[in-house]
Amino acid sequence: MTPTGPVLDRRTLNRTLLLRQGLLARERRPASEVIERLVGLQAQEPIDPYVGLWTRIDAFDPLELSGLIERREAVRIGTLRGTLHLVTAADCVGLDPVLAGNRERAWRSSPFAKQLAGLEIDAVVEAGRELLDQEPRSPTALGDALSTRWPGRDKASLAYACRILLPLVQIPPRGLWRKTGRTVNATAAAWLGVPLGSDGDPAPVIRRYLAAFGPATPADVRTWSWLTGVREVLEGMRPTLVTYRDEAGRELFDVPDAPIADPDLPAPVRFLPQYDNVFLSHDDRSRISGELSWGVEFGWKGVILVDGGIAGAWRVRREAKVATMTIEMGRRLSPAERRELDEESERLGAFLDPDGRREIVLVPPA
Repeated sequence: MTPTGPVLDRRTLNRTLLLRQGLLARERRPASEVIERLVGLQAQEPIDPYVGLWTRIDAFDPLELSGLIERREAVRIGTLRGTLHLVTAADCVGLDPVLAGNRERAWRSSPFAKQLAGLEIDAVVEAGRELLDQEPRSPTALGDALSTRWPGRDKASLAYACRILLPLVQIPPRGLWRKTGRTVNATAAAWLGVPLGSDGDPAPVIRRYLAAFGPATPADVRTWSWLTGVREVLEGMRPTLVTYRDEAGRELFDVPDAPIADPDLPAPVRFLPQYDNVFLSHDDRSRISGELSWGVEFGWKGVILVDGGIAGAWRVRREAKVATMTIEMGRRLSPAERRELDEESERLGAFLDPDGRREIVLVPPA
């Protein structure tokens, strides 16, 4: 089918993405509402969701998110792309049957699968489920317990089989604001006290993706979700969607009530955590890449948006009671952009270390 619909240029797609992501202007919204609107936040590092919400919510209180986690109203669980995300309890229940296939694909491609060749993995996983339903356990404790039944097998691989193939949450204190804790897992159903959902229809989840990240191609949806058969699902949804084209002629699907932004809208400087989904949720990242492309060089670093595109990286290190934020710019800034960068970095520093000594080091582009 020849793509139809209006053509959206790259700048329009950029401003539309930023608008839907809450990155053009901070809003006063409950953290749980923002988490659900974005279909979860990347959470490999416990601090990341806090930064992701701080940059989107006006006057964000980190204790609001910490309270959600303590009250089991939000959890950190492996979901989209097999990676750890922070989602609301409702989404933990509802997304699981749609995304469960991701766990199987993640397991097949993992090095731990080779370590357990010849074992009945279903039996390992079921044994792990029983152990974790009894009580939350660290990966080491889980591996030790499983090794009594499968002696001689690699303990870490036994534990990882369960961590990858079961819907497991990381329980507090890990993930709480200004608290630390080792990784301890529980099954999502046991932790939340409710069974996980059974409706595996991907269409509602794809619709939510389009509302938060669209307009988008089928390849974009696959990149975000790891779902298979996306094109066929979108074709079935076509009567309820609208379509556009990008400058390369690719068809972009969207929900009809989602806003398309004015390309001339100003985009403020924004600091984002290292794995924010705004960088990772499209097959074609040109709408957000700016001067740089998000890649391995951003490992352990947050990302800075200037005029809507990736323009630099940031990282905080704490030594001798001093928090040093190092900012590495990938392009030169105008005087106005530099002032805005300075102001935003000061705000982020005060959020992360309100009572400590802070220092900001700016590394100019090479």
